[in-house]
Amino acid sequence: MFLENTVNHTEQFGWIEVISGSMFSGKTEELIRRLRRAKIAKQKVEIFKPTTDSRYDPEMVVSHDANEIRSTPVPAASNIRLLVNDVDVVGIDEAQFFDDEIVTVCNDLANRGIRVIVAGLDMDFEGKPFGPMPNLMATAEYVTKVHAVCTQTGNLAHFSHRKTDDKKLVVLGETENYEPLSRKAFFNATKKDK
Repeated sequence: MFLENTVNHTEQFGWIEVISGSMFSGKTEELIRRLRRAKIAKQKVEIFKPTTDSRYDPEMVVSHDANEIRSTPVPAASNIRLLVNDVDVVGIDEAQFFDDEIVTVCNDLANRGIRVIVAGLDMDFEGKPFGPMPNLMATAEYVTKVHAVCTQTGNLAHFSHRKTDDKKLVVLGETENYEPLSRKAFFNATKKDK
């Protein structure tokens, strides 16, 4: 559980918060909630997302519930470091789509005294750790794992099952391409897919 009021504000270092889970689990919703709270607290906030994520809007971070917040799309993690100036909080959505340098960028920002909030899929459609997310979770001070509801069993879901035959790692899509599944439902679905 993330506790927002446990910080010694005299310390000069920032920290990293990671919000991870499957598709449809509320990762982006939670990211937007934390960033809005930072803005209410009169903190300077910058938000970034990969240019590859153009599902809803090219410049907005948008949740499945249509909540949105303005962001800066960047082609690579190194661009974030170049664009961050005089801020208190940096938000990053869809971190799994960034290159491995995102881990170094987040740590560099935290070491500059910035609160870094990162959201991303922890596993790909095959149930394997996704891109830089495992390393981000390992170096973060706070990790929040959120869950969807399994579309087949109603239990907690933490797998993102791809309903199409496309085997590429990155396939942007919504409910037409993906469904959240529990471990048992995912195991059965992948067994059937083979």
